[in-house]
Amino acid sequence: MPVHQSMRAAVLTDVARMELQAVPVRPPGLHDVLVRVRAVGLCGTDFHIFEGHSNYHTDERGVPIPLRAAPQILGHEIVGIVEEAGGDVLGLRPGDRVIVDQGRNCVSAGRPLCEYCASGDSHQCVQYAEHGITGPPGALAEFVTLPGVNALRVEGALPHHELAVTEPLACIVHAVDLLERAAARYSLRGAGDRRARSVLIFGAGPAGLLFTQYLRVGVGFDGTIVVSEPNQLKRELAARFGATTIDPSSENLAEAIDELTGGRRAECVIDAAGAGPVFAQIPSVLRKQGTLMLYGHGHAGADLTVLNAVQFLEPTMVSPAGASGGFDADGRPATHRRALSLMLDGSVQAAPLITHRYTALEQVPAAFAGAHRAPDYVKGVVELQN
Repeated sequence: MPVHQSMRAAVLTDVARMELQAVPVRPPGLHDVLVRVRAVGLCGTDFHIFEGHSNYHTDERGVPIPLRAAPQILGHEIVGIVEEAGGDVLGLRPGDRVIVDQGRNCVSAGRPLCEYCASGDSHQCVQYAEHGITGPPGALAEFVTLPGVNALRVEGALPHHELAVTEPLACIVHAVDLLERAAARYSLRGAGDRRARSVLIFGAGPAGLLFTQYLRVGVGFDGTIVVSEPNQLKRELAARFGATTIDPSSENLAEAIDELTGGRRAECVIDAAGAGPVFAQIPSVLRKQGTLMLYGHGHAGADLTVLNAVQFLEPTMVSPAGASGGFDADGRPATHRRALSLMLDGSVQAAPLITHRYTALEQVPAAFAGAHRAPDYVKGVVELQN
């Protein structure tokens, strides 16, 4: 069995400071796999952490631990090849290609299920941790060691860089599941007056574009999907996936929604942008007692007084996080498996979203330094040939 003592990794040592370093490889335990990284998607969460807007690595009291004290290896949208498998790992062997659920929960830790893991809400596990986000090392490195049950074997020939979109798609699948579970006045599959006729999505970044695709092909929603997005390239992609698009920088969004919905406004509004000004627009586009999904994060500069007008509408508010959804019989994540199936059969297209591909760890610091703000940027993926 091969032995690796050190590896190269892009280490975030402080806010906006990422360095290429040699770090130890953690040998896999009996229930772990050592994965040779092949592709890592770059997520908005990564950029928020890099820029100092968020730090999810906290102590037991919930106080963020500074990067200077505990540097992090980011990267949670993981595709790789099993290099080593612990003796008690089932269903995987060296050479298998895998995608990964980065969340460590009761099943991955081999302990009795907490109330959240027992109900299929594993991303709310009482001892939850995430590789690349809350402290455990992520995959912007040559290798990552993680629980074997967190890795799903991949069949088929879909390229590594496209498979990296499986994790964000799994988050979208969970988000829509939560939307459909909500005791809301309107639903995507409702009938008569209870049917949602229109969905408005703020933002056509990777999340907004995956929502657009999944609502069409995964849920079969045949109503109007409207995407509000100032970037022309992203609007064109949203239109390609079946959305009606609005440029809020040149059109009055409220007037456009009134016209498209016959004055009803949207029964469901999804914030996939994470932009503070969105909240000020919600009261003029959401139908009374409609459903508001808060999916995006960030919201810098938001004045919470704008929520007064939202509250008067009596909306059902849903705020999904991660890709919960329970576990299959083999202990592996059911939602990730559903997302992987949609990727492999071509129902959801990842390739059009990927505008930037980086082929070496040496390129990662520059990728974080501002490339994601370029007008032609939608989604970046790091591909390694190590």
